[in-house]
Amino acid sequence: MAALKIKKGSTSHSAYNLRPNFSDVQETHTLAVVVDNEPGVLARVIGLFSGRGYNIESLTVAEVDHTGHQSRITIVTTGKPQIIEQIKAQLGRIVPVHEVHDLTVEGPSVERELGLFKVSGQGDKRVEAMRLADIFRANVVDTTLESFVFEITGAPEKIDAFADLMRPLGLQEVARTGVAALARGAE
Repeated sequence: MAALKIKKGSTSHSAYNLRPNFSDVQETHTLAVVVDNEPGVLARVIGLFSGRGYNIESLTVAEVDHTGHQSRITIVTTGKPQIIEQIKAQLGRIVPVHEVHDLTVEGPSVERELGLFKVSGQGDKRVEAMRLADIFRANVVDTTLESFVFEITGAPEKIDAFADLMRPLGLQEVARTGVAALARGAE
């Protein structure tokens, strides 16, 4: 019998995941978890992470179905591939959890975040902060003679880049919402 000549890695033609799930590479994944909207559910989900020493980089929660009393928890976490698989499996076993989706693996998704930035400065620094805010399409939501509060939405990388540019111009305070994400396409 001839040996099968299959290249490493899964393809759209294979029914099997041929990708090795043991790796030392840290990956960032966005998980969308649909749960019952009832007291204690968020604590149970977060307890799964803290009890096993997993880190949460971003967390957002909101009710998405008022009649069905369901909420969506969007979690951004980092870990080795086997740890991410373990997190998804353990989340799926929690009783009030209805669905667990790994948006990073399932296909293209849209991720957005909102940030508020308080920047203080005078003279050239104030003018430069306004110029950069215009480039990043940030809105001024509050202003005094000494400071601005900018509102910016976009991908987390955009928010990070805006923060990095505002630091030398007098960045005083930052508030971020965390990532909200949806899969792209019809499904």
